[in-house]
Formats: sequence, C-alpha cells, structure tokens
Amino acid sequence: MAINSLSPVQSIAHPLFQRHQVVVQIKRDDLIHPIISGNKWRKLKHNLLHIQAPNCAGVISFGGSYSNHIHALAFACYEQNMPVIGIIRGEPEYANNATLRQAMQWGMKLRFVDRKTYKLRDNPDYIAQLTEQYPGYVVMPEGGSNPLALPGVGEVITELSTQAEFDTLLVPVGSGGTLAGLINADHNRHQLLGIAVLKQQQYLANEVMQLLPVKARQYGNWSILSQFHRGGYAKFSAKDIQRILAFSKHTGIRFEPVYSGKMLLALLDLITQGYFPAGHRIMMLHTGGLQGLGGLIERGLLAPDDWPLAGLI
Repeated sequence: MAINSLSPVQSIAHPLFQRHQVVVQIKRDDLIHPIISGNKWRKLKHNLLHIQAPNCAGVISFGGSYSNHIHALAFACYEQNMPVIGIIRGEPEYANNATLRQAMQWGMKLRFVDRKTYKLRDNPDYIAQLTEQYPGYVVMPEGGSNPLALPGVGEVITELSTQAEFDTLLVPVGSGGTLAGLINADHNRHQLLGIAVLKQQQYLANEVMQLLPVKARQYGNWSILSQFHRGGYAKFSAKDIQRILAFSKHTGIRFEPVYSGKMLLALLDLITQGYFPAGHRIMMLHTGGLQGLGGLIERGLLAPDDWPLAGLI
C-alpha cells in the first residue's frame, strides 16, 4: 500500500504557551491518510510487509468494539485483498456500530468473545489454538504492538530530524508500541514523555520494556506519566471535553478525548504547573484515531454538532 507517511510539523500559538515561554509544535500524523492514520499506520507498515509472504493465508488480531487498530487493519487488508479476522471483546450487537460496520464492509470477519476469553489474547496456548483453527494465518497482537511495529514508528524520529528541533516529545500511551518505537529510534537524544491513557502505569512500562531490543532497554530518556488518564481508559469529564474543544477552536487542530486529547490536556496541565522550564521546546505527536469520534457520538458521549465527522466515516 503506497502511503506517504511524511506528516507535517505545525507550530502552535497559544496564550498559555506564551505566558510560560515554551515553544510547542505538533507532528500531524493524523494527516497521513484519511483512514489509516497516525500510529496505526506506523505500526502496521512493517507488519503488512511481513504478511505479504506467499505462505500467509490471512491475519488475526484483537480489539475492542470501537478499536482504531481493528478499523485500520480491516482497511489495510482490504487494500491488499488479504483475509482478516477480528477477535472483538464484546457482544455481537456491537457489529452495528460505526467502527465495526465499516470493518465488515471492508471484508473483516468478526468473532465476538467475552472478557475472560479476551484476556487470553497474549496466552501462547490460546494463540496456538487460533493458528491451529486458522492454518497459515498470522496472529497480530492488540493495537499492532510487536517488534515489527518499532521500525515504522521509528520513522517519526527520522522525519523529525529534518523538520524541527525539540527537547521533549510528548505521546499518548495505550499499548506501548508507539513509545517503544520512538525510544528505539531516538537513541537517547531527546526526552520522551508518554501520557498513559489508562490507569496501569507499571503494566505499560513493562510492555514498553518487553518490546524494546536489549540495547534500547538501557536508554533512560523516557518516562510514562500516569496521573492524566482522566479516570481510566476512554473516561473523560464534561470539563475535559470543553477544554479540548476550546483548544481545537483556537488552533484548528482536531483531537479526540481517548488518546490525543488526553495528551493535550496533560500538556496544558504540565505547562500550567511549571513542569517545563522557560525556552523549552515541546513536540506533540498526534497519533490520529479520529474515527473513534463516531462511536463516542453514537453512544451519546459527545455532541455531534461539536465534533464534525466529515472525511472520517
């Protein structure tokens, strides 16, 4: 699949940034592709090259009922005419939501499992059962976070080296693959700050360490901040929404409240708290995921008039 992943870097002017004398820019990975955007494309890139091998019969992967990964993988496999199965945590009626409806239109076959079964997604015995049931299929982990994801994510660092200078790179952390890819490619040159979007910080740190090659495990230039999850995965308040919308209106940049929005709110809070010294240069990485807005609107968690979906679903 031919996608030009060189996303632009945009400077952001905001009174808060000016008051605290910090420089803020954002790498717009949400603009890579209208469907496979952000870190989903970065992580899928080399996984897709891997599954093009002649002996690969298809792909199996995992996700929740509104998963950005499932949505992106379905379209990518559709483009390559590759059979794909999504193992979905939840009930079969979720197949009618915005995310999974499109995934099925692109040819993904869905298997719904309960939470107990879904917890086995990294269990070797369960993986062996799947590969026995579907001979020749490649099993890709939840979120696409595996060693094959790292070089694609690492291209963010390569691109930034020709686009901008910065001191700290800020990124939301869900499954750990994006942060691991950045750490591996950065070689200890910048401060990498992950914003946990779920409560389990130690779990995330362990996931990142397991993905890193041995040499990169020695790098000490990264950390994960766990106090900005806003109540847990996919949790947010009305005040959070209003802050995100106000920032989007001021800058013209769209965020969603599950991943990129939590990174944004963390940045605003950190700057207000004086976390960054005057003159510090901050780069945000917009990891896409805007298609998820459709599901949040369907569930009544967001007002449709505030979150235009043109070009997303």
